Amino acid sequence: MKKSENRTENISGQQLSDAISQRYLSYAVSTIVARALPDVRDGLKPVHRRILYSMLRQKLSPSAAFRKCATVVGDVLGHYHPHGDSSVYDAMVRLAQDFSVRYPLIDGQGNFGNIDGDPQAAYRYTESKMTDAAMLIMEGIDENSVDMMPNFDGTTVEPTVMPGAFPNLLANGGMGIAVGMATNIPTHNVAEVMDALNLMVDKPEATTSQIMKKLIGPDFPTGGILIDDFETICKNYDTGRGAFRVRAKWEVEKLDRGAEQVVITEIPYGIIKSKLVEQIADLIDSKKLPLVEDIVDESTTDVRIVITPKSRNIPCDKMMAHLFAMTDLEYKFNMNFNVVDSKGVPRVMPIGDVLREFIAHQKNVLLRRTNWRLSNIERRLEILGGLLVVYLNLDRVIEIIRNEDDAKAVLMAEFKLSEIQVESILNTRLRSLRKLEEMEIKREDKSLRAERDKLHALLEDEALQNAQLHAWFDDIKKQYAKNTALGRRRTQWEPLDEEIVVNTDDFIEKEPITVVLSDMGWIRAARGHLDLNNLDMKFKEGDELQFAFHAQTNDKINLFASNGKMFTLTANDLPSARGFGESVRMMVDIGADENIVKAFVLDTDAKYLVMGRHGTGFIVSGENCVAQTKSGKQIMNVDERNPAVLCVRVDGNMIALSGSNDKLLMFETEQIPEMVRGKGVILQKYNAERTYTIDAMFFDKDEGFGWTTGRGTTKLDDIKPWYAKRASQGHTIPVGFPRSGKFGK
Repeated sequence: MKKSENRTENISGQQLSDAISQRYLSYAVSTIVARALPDVRDGLKPVHRRILYSMLRQKLSPSAAFRKCATVVGDVLGHYHPHGDSSVYDAMVRLAQDFSVRYPLIDGQGNFGNIDGDPQAAYRYTESKMTDAAMLIMEGIDENSVDMMPNFDGTTVEPTVMPGAFPNLLANGGMGIAVGMATNIPTHNVAEVMDALNLMVDKPEATTSQIMKKLIGPDFPTGGILIDDFETICKNYDTGRGAFRVRAKWEVEKLDRGAEQVVITEIPYGIIKSKLVEQIADLIDSKKLPLVEDIVDESTTDVRIVITPKSRNIPCDKMMAHLFAMTDLEYKFNMNFNVVDSKGVPRVMPIGDVLREFIAHQKNVLLRRTNWRLSNIERRLEILGGLLVVYLNLDRVIEIIRNEDDAKAVLMAEFKLSEIQVESILNTRLRSLRKLEEMEIKREDKSLRAERDKLHALLEDEALQNAQLHAWFDDIKKQYAKNTALGRRRTQWEPLDEEIVVNTDDFIEKEPITVVLSDMGWIRAARGHLDLNNLDMKFKEGDELQFAFHAQTNDKINLFASNGKMFTLTANDLPSARGFGESVRMMVDIGADENIVKAFVLDTDAKYLVMGRHGTGFIVSGENCVAQTKSGKQIMNVDERNPAVLCVRVDGNMIALSGSNDKLLMFETEQIPEMVRGKGVILQKYNAERTYTIDAMFFDKDEGFGWTTGRGTTKLDDIKPWYAKRASQGHTIPVGFPRSGKFGK
């Protein structure tokens, strides 16, 4: 009982929600800081930092021989990164891909994947070593320039951050998804980054506009063209968030007989080339790129995608403008400068803060390396003082060493030497004694004392520190100058003055077709203008003809549904009449319980009357009837009791309406209001709830009114009995009027 009671006393109560919150917060912080977000000082995540440090310790410098990636992965897992081997190898591969990072940190030999999205070979087949950029990132790491921390099992140490002056965060960018936040940093040109850093060293409070005149903008490894204006670029970098519009780089190649083709030589960053080609090919097959005839991928080590226009009459710039609007040949890179700052806090940083943090880190590295060098100089000067004593008293020193039991103590006492000096003397080999010349010792002593004075001056003078930073930055800029193969700017900045507006209908060849829509909603288009009274077409079992009309391939075909929506199709995109066609409900979002009231060729210059079941309606312009999306455009507000039932083109100054109450009403067209959207007004009044609108017809008053049946056209000599104001019931239909209540048009 006593043991049980003691155990109970050691248990502390805690709310489950509090316990979960604390533990999840710990997990989130670990994910953010130790996995997903790069450090603003070296631009590396822990896994990248550990890979490079492991390769440094294995002496895999640019001049060394290649070594199997399996060796590197194993060493990283065994000493620094206790996670899965795939996470380490995937990180290694990305650092070696010249289409993923602007300045590869690893020189890979073997299959490291490609821009088509093909995966890399297994690490037992590939080999690697570091590049010059990686060495620059770690320059000075053995000079106490950064803090070291124990590895996961305490058997060795690893750096908390890399010291080098290579601006890896901006040069190679980074991406990652953490808990509740993400980062997406574009790559930049190192020479431009160095110019911006030099500016910030001299003017720490420089504005974003001043910085961007040096930095310009992203420089992606796959090239492309940046089309944003300077104001947009500055706004993005001033907030640390924003989007960049990048287009593929293209050129026109002349062919025989005046023909042309477009060749894509660079694609936007992050786009998989094979998927891009597949996307364009699918759009061509589905007739959504009417200006494009074909696409062929002729790429080898360089990108070469050939796009052929539909005809010689199509300008290549307009074809490309349409492709930019429809495909990933134009891509938005969403920048998010979310990084871990020097205090270990994740936050979104504007470009000014990023540069200031990097400069502060470099100054700290400079001071630590200077102090490290000073301590080495002081020790060497102390040793030189002892060696000078040996040179001046060589015989006596040898005698003491040969005869005394505790030579160390005797030397320290007789010549007043320090322990370090005596240890250095005792460790000196006999053959080295001949080199101990007084002039040589004094020369080295003088040189070191002069260097010590300079280093002390450097520690005390900020101007000298800035000068040293300038020297570092200028050296890196020279190494990656824009006139070098690796340093040249790849992404060109060409602000777009004016967007090219492309109307694809202008490039569709005008050919006659006959549009057929069945009662079950299957639509097709036959070539030529067929006889509408004698259509020789088959329908699915239980289906029949609902609408048939003549059109041209460059026409817009509109569908008006019972839910009051207009849907727009391109006649050129309609399926062939060889089969039963396609269900129109797969082409636009018309519900299965909604009826197609009218199918017609849309004339944007015309006007149309839309009516509901209970006699309400209004006139809408054809221009307002164009639907831009599959979901359609709401024109008439309807409900379950009063769905849309009519859509008639306005082509007269009078209108005739017939209802199921056997009444006919006529009035002037001008009495009908024109609206953009709404329920409309009462056009014909019905007393009974079950009475509904049957048909409407426009006519010119001067030409008179009549209706058409199978026997011909009947004209009324006098329309006064049926003439009234809008919203009247009308008068009983005349003798001979069709029993269907329709006017026959």
